[in-house]
Amino acid sequence: MKPPASRTTPSRHTAALVVFAKAPIPGQVKTRLCPPLTPDEAATLHGSFVLDTVERTKAATERFTLPIDRFLACAPSSAHPFFKVLEARHHVRLIDQTGEDLGERMARTFDELFAQGYRSAVLVGTDVPSLPLEEYRRAFALLESHDIVLGPALDGGYYLLGLTRPAPALFTDMPWSTGDVRTITEERARSLELTIALTAPWRDIDTIEDLTALIDANRLDAAKPKPERVFSSRTAGALQLIAERLRARAARQPSSP
Repeated sequence: MKPPASRTTPSRHTAALVVFAKAPIPGQVKTRLCPPLTPDEAATLHGSFVLDTVERTKAATERFTLPIDRFLACAPSSAHPFFKVLEARHHVRLIDQTGEDLGERMARTFDELFAQGYRSAVLVGTDVPSLPLEEYRRAFALLESHDIVLGPALDGGYYLLGLTRPAPALFTDMPWSTGDVRTITEERARSLELTIALTAPWRDIDTIEDLTALIDANRLDAAKPKPERVFSSRTAGALQLIAERLRARAARQPSSP
């Protein structure tokens, strides 16, 4: 396998921001939203979220005084055309996710970055399309005085994780996709005598309830002047279309006796 470009052209920057993403393949992403969404609808929405995150992390890092390298950790492969287009358009470095589960994939990503000489690294998921840009800056600022930073998700997990050194114990034997992930992660960090800081709590999009809340937030966002809107026009349009389709499907359902 050809090594990622980041290995052959090492950066002099000391901080890395990694977007952890899957390719928008129907039936492989956002499956907990299906039904009521179709696999194609779920994949389209997921693809929009990935694009949002890549664009928003770029906008965020352009405001930093600390130079930061951006990576896109790709699954199933960085060779997927979706990722190659993002690499060309947004100048983000592609790396592959490798490992049997989410924990192993994250641990290996951190290991790779620290092996390249980075002193701090932040991984962020793609399910927080409305996360304020300030939270990315805050994560790196917190890592200047803490060992680990977590972005608490409202479902008990986390949407962001930053470290200043490898900590494989944070990722092994973890009950992923449960409401205990963040609590267990914090307990393990304390047992390792790692200092912890938190960014703002935020809702990620896993369930239909999360999607409904996002649709409502998008409706409120659309009422703002354009310069103040958080959602991209792409995601706003996707959410509006999905909302219309969900209403139409609900109207076709037979009434309960």
